[in-house]
Amino acid sequence: MAEQLNPDEKLQLITRNLQEVLGEEKLKQVLQERELKVYWGTATTGKPHVAYFVPMSKIADFLKAGCEVTILFADLHAFLDNMKAPWELLELRVQYYEQVIKAMLESIGVPLDKLKFVKGTDYQLSRQYTLDVYRLSSMVTEHDAKKAGAEVVKQVEHPLLSGLLYPGLQALDEEYLKVDAQFGGVDQRKIFTLAEKYLPSLGYAKRSHLMNPMVPGLTGTKMSSSEEDSKIDLLDKKEDVKKKLKKAFCEPGNIENNGLLSFVKHVLFPLHGEFSVKRDPKWGGDKVYTAFEDVEKDFAEELVHPGDLKASMEVALNKLLDPIRKKFETPELRKLANTAYPDPSKTKAAGKGAKPSAAGEEAELAPSRLDIRVGKVISVEKHPDADSLYLEKIDVGEAEPRTVVSGLVAFVSLEEMQDRSVLLLCNMKPQKMRGIESQAMVLCATIEGEPRRVEPLDPPEGSSPGDRVFVEGYETGKPDDKLNPKKKVWEKLQVDLKLSGECVAQWKDQQLMTKLGPVTCKSLKGANIS
Repeated sequence: MAEQLNPDEKLQLITRNLQEVLGEEKLKQVLQERELKVYWGTATTGKPHVAYFVPMSKIADFLKAGCEVTILFADLHAFLDNMKAPWELLELRVQYYEQVIKAMLESIGVPLDKLKFVKGTDYQLSRQYTLDVYRLSSMVTEHDAKKAGAEVVKQVEHPLLSGLLYPGLQALDEEYLKVDAQFGGVDQRKIFTLAEKYLPSLGYAKRSHLMNPMVPGLTGTKMSSSEEDSKIDLLDKKEDVKKKLKKAFCEPGNIENNGLLSFVKHVLFPLHGEFSVKRDPKWGGDKVYTAFEDVEKDFAEELVHPGDLKASMEVALNKLLDPIRKKFETPELRKLANTAYPDPSKTKAAGKGAKPSAAGEEAELAPSRLDIRVGKVISVEKHPDADSLYLEKIDVGEAEPRTVVSGLVAFVSLEEMQDRSVLLLCNMKPQKMRGIESQAMVLCATIEGEPRRVEPLDPPEGSSPGDRVFVEGYETGKPDDKLNPKKKVWEKLQVDLKLSGECVAQWKDQQLMTKLGPVTCKSLKGANIS
């Protein structure tokens, strides 16, 4: 097919459905002379999920346009990103990613012989690459490195140096993989602009950058491998797919943050050129759409019901997932999946007197130990002995409201606090603050600096006082009656609490939720939670 396309047609295929392209003129110039060389990299951290079909479908477009495509399994990046992948599991994770991504590509009919697969540590530990890392480190400021990784690298209160190296390494990959362009999600934009700024300073060419939009998950926010209800795993059983789709955010007529419609647009139409909606005959029967705009229009006008969209998505998803499930039925690949992603809850308890394992320590520090609830401020006034503090009465669904002292005076007005819904940590040891005992702590998003910025976290709309807040994957754990200050449980867990690039509260990239949806804040992207 590529031989039959002219350069303009190739460019249209390469760039369709992308949110942004940096360096489009350079792409046009290359396509006039030869085929484009492009790479897509993925850090081998959490398990890939169905949103990975979005870049896979674009890779299919690249190949149809005649591009030479490299897929990078970025194992070193996975370790550098706040050790999301332990060193001892890196090789197993790479093996898993390679198997599952090849299975995805085969599922959508992409010929593997047209692709080049590379592991990061195959060249990132070489002498020349290491020297370039040092050279780049002498040019990039700490501010630029932190800014570049803000939406990709895990943000914590005390960041590791490894996370600051991450964006620079990704920039260098463009040179060492000898490509014309790098492809990724729009959340990578700041890393891409860092590469454009600094690679020429090393004597290397500035590359073009192709960016996909971020596909919403099933809860209406970004789909993440660590957010159980936001995503469908590639190996989920059919009954699990049905269950998750049934719970998916999909309001009648609402086309905003609709993960199902986004999947139809960015995966199913590019792959198949059509989408079949299953409907009861009394509502017009089945209908085959050949343009996404028609699907979106009918859904907005409520001619397609959310139930019909979910049922149709279930059929389409299972067709994509069946070949992948079948491939992973072999004992070898089942073992690989289990060893690359061991279940901490099944780790045997350490023997008497033995030091706890890393998995055991993680279980001991489960976020379910925190008693976080939705609270409603029923009265608020200035602290009688401190103008910088509020004295609040907050309903948390108990017989009596809790007395809370908070330092929000400089950030939120009295009027804004009155009747506001907030999140409270309810099982901290009560502390006296200027003579008044505070019985809980209001959780806030915080960005240090000049000026310091603080916003209280917001529970989902419609939440009631006393609604429990939990971290996805830890719904069943029981909170401590009271957190022991000497054990510093809160302090250890708090290090991994932050806001995502979409202002969604997370612990280790897993969403803080109530039964109604994710916890958010108004505007402080990437902030810490305290």
